Amino acid sequence: MLTKRIIACLDCDAGRVVKGVQFVNLRDAGDPAELAAMHAANGADEIVLLDITATHEKRKTLVDTVRRTARKLFVPFTVGGGIRSLEDASAIFDAGADKITINSAAVADPSLITCIAERFGSQAVIIAIDARRIDTDVARAPSPAKNSFPAEVYVSGGRKPTGCNVLDWAREAESRGAGEIMLTSMDRDGTRAGFDCELTAAVAAVVSIPVIASGGAGSPHHFVDVLRKGCADAALAASIFHFGLESIGELKQHLQRAGVPMRWPA
Repeated sequence: MLTKRIIACLDCDAGRVVKGVQFVNLRDAGDPAELAAMHAANGADEIVLLDITATHEKRKTLVDTVRRTARKLFVPFTVGGGIRSLEDASAIFDAGADKITINSAAVADPSLITCIAERFGSQAVIIAIDARRIDTDVARAPSPAKNSFPAEVYVSGGRKPTGCNVLDWAREAESRGAGEIMLTSMDRDGTRAGFDCELTAAVAAVVSIPVIASGGAGSPHHFVDVLRKGCADAALAASIFHFGLESIGELKQHLQRAGVPMRWPA
């Protein structure tokens, strides 16, 4: 059985890690390089750094922050935010990232996915999908086996709706060469109410590439649910780790006891 991954996410603004609720009301969480090193030492399988205001402010990712963080890490490192071209992606890889994640630019020009994948490999290209339910009544959510799900894709740091259905975009992203999908439930982001397992399972059912679940982590049980019921290949969290609410090592031990295969501890 393939092991599942636990990923620590660093949402950055002006070179600092921040965290809010449903993409707003941000508060400072610390220095990205220091937090990345701490999470990796505590057992995170991967680190993701997202420059969350780069696209909205129409600027490039803070390369110096990426370089400084990469120097501290010995686990896979993904960077996103403000990547709009092959040249932007190249600069991020040169700064030490192992993977890049793109959202707004890929929606605007899906051929960018193919362009980067052909240069650096599909394994290095993650498509970030920020999705908000059109009907947030979980009880009436459709079966993941169906070909539609009532959730819309948002871009520009969750500020702009696209009118694109989440399943349609996930399928296209895979066909264009994406190696993974990082799926964030905007409705659950920062709430600690649990991942949106129905949304995650619906996306996982229509693609063959790994799906990383994001948004809503609040307890070890939430991770068990999304890695089982949500059919996620990995679970990503931010505030639950940044503010010391859950040790990654203890979380992994809990998951192992629940029968979810983990990479660490042995």
